[in-house]
Amino acid sequence: MSELHIQRSVAGIRGLCVIDPAVFMDNREYLFETYNENKFINEGLDMHFVQDNQVYSRKGVLRGMHVNVMHPQGKLIRVCKGRIFDVVVDLRKESKTYKKWYGVELSDENKKQLYIPERMGHGYLALTDAEVLFKVTTHYIPNDEIGFSWRSKELSIAWPINEIEVIQNEADKSSRDLSKMGF
Repeated sequence: MSELHIQRSVAGIRGLCVIDPAVFMDNREYLFETYNENKFINEGLDMHFVQDNQVYSRKGVLRGMHVNVMHPQGKLIRVCKGRIFDVVVDLRKESKTYKKWYGVELSDENKKQLYIPERMGHGYLALTDAEVLFKVTTHYIPNDEIGFSWRSKELSIAWPINEIEVIQNEADKSSRDLSKMGF
């Protein structure tokens, strides 16, 4: 298999990477490696994944924004079916890009993946019905994740919500503005 194309420090955010895997097409359709530990390590991405999660969201579902506090979690996100608008917020107080956000469309068509380093806020909007897979660097730990509003004023995230009715669970709906969270 061919090399990965990795866009590093996307939007100037240290550690944030967009990964375009090499896709091989033939009369049967396509094949691509979603993860190869040796290739990632050779590219300087030496995270260790301990858990895979799969999520299905119907169009309009907005999951997030969330961050793990005591046990920070790195994530490798990809979409198996559909399209999402994925958003990351740098919450590392020592970072030059503290509170800067970045958004990217991930889909089954573009096959892009997003590596999100630890201590980043994360959420996504399902632009269509979507099936999302993500690898994580720490196991799920109850009560370690906190949420903040996807509409936090100081972030001014440009969500593509034209003609999409946003659907959230009660916890996400009641999340407070980031400015009130101590970040």
